[in-house]
Amino acid sequence: MSDLAIAATLSALVLLASVISVEIGIASAIIELLFGVIAGSVFHIHGAAWLTFIASFGGILLTFLAGTEVDIKLMKQQYKQSITIGTLSFLVPFVLIFWCVYGGLHWTLAASKIAGIALSTTSLAVVYAILIETGMASKQLGKAIMAATFVTDFLTATALSVLFAQFNVYTVLFIIASLLIIFFGPRFIKFFFRRYGNRVIEPETKLIFAIFFLLMFLSDIGKQQAILPVFILGLLLSGFFESHLRFNHKLRTIGYAIITPFFFIKGGLNVSLAAVWGSLGTVLLLLVIKLGGKFLGVYPVAALSMPKRGRAFFTLLMSTGLTFGTISSTFGLQYHYITHQQFSVLIAVVIISAVAPTFIAQRFFSPLSEEAEERLVAVGEEGHELPQGAHNA
Repeated sequence: MSDLAIAATLSALVLLASVISVEIGIASAIIELLFGVIAGSVFHIHGAAWLTFIASFGGILLTFLAGTEVDIKLMKQQYKQSITIGTLSFLVPFVLIFWCVYGGLHWTLAASKIAGIALSTTSLAVVYAILIETGMASKQLGKAIMAATFVTDFLTATALSVLFAQFNVYTVLFIIASLLIIFFGPRFIKFFFRRYGNRVIEPETKLIFAIFFLLMFLSDIGKQQAILPVFILGLLLSGFFESHLRFNHKLRTIGYAIITPFFFIKGGLNVSLAAVWGSLGTVLLLLVIKLGGKFLGVYPVAALSMPKRGRAFFTLLMSTGLTFGTISSTFGLQYHYITHQQFSVLIAVVIISAVAPTFIAQRFFSPLSEEAEERLVAVGEEGHELPQGAHNA
């Protein structure tokens, strides 16, 4: 199939994924991954050079946007709880998954590390979307979930960078450039925005993209990963993005409309339905261990300061995985740390873990439902007449 035919087909799938996402209320990234699976397994569409390039850039852009979602003020207010829950949320599933695939399934050491990282993440994109949709983003519980999610994702990015670090003569150059961008980049970007921003030609957006490409190039020749410095840069610019909503909106529009959908589509193209079906037992085993590890790590700590429904809601959202799970799995496949079959298994678990805990949390453990019930009880105790059928609502 020609490049234009692939582009036309995948663009149509991206559009259809957006329409379905709006209609049924599921994150478009999940549908894009599923459409990628269908396009690869049913229509036998496979990656082109341009698609690989855009997908790589999309992974970096997603990492940056995830960092900009963090509320630094909230992190400072709840740093003890956030660090404790976020660390356990990553560490417990990582250890359990690694032990299972390395000792039980006899995966290689590198593949086991990829599996541990990919299935220990929490999807900041899914969590943020749910909190916005339910109106909980501004509530204390919602802010606590966001803060803990950041810690988990930060540890994910760090683990991927450290556990697979390689060194050559260009590694020092990448480290120096990363440190310079982290320490001086935010100040320069703010100056650049004041001087050249708010123009039709979008110089500020071009600057952000130029920084990404520079880090990607240096990380490639230095045998490193750009996701950690990019994630930190996004974190440091989170306050700037919060106060410049127009620029924030423009960058997200470019990313979510054009670039990041191809990252998820490309990930789905590498999934083999035959491999998933043949390894269905492994998929279910890893899913149970991932969710069980999250509950072991998160629920006991959440129980110390939250009501029952709130702690279950908290734990279920922390069990979701999508963006960093896909990024980690794609990295493992790209550098041949995992096989296509192992990649298919990991992506299957990632997709299920993005959907199932979200549905259960919203359907059965929504704190907003608990608040509504408490208000009804309070009104009833005051002797006011409750609306007909209110007790059954």
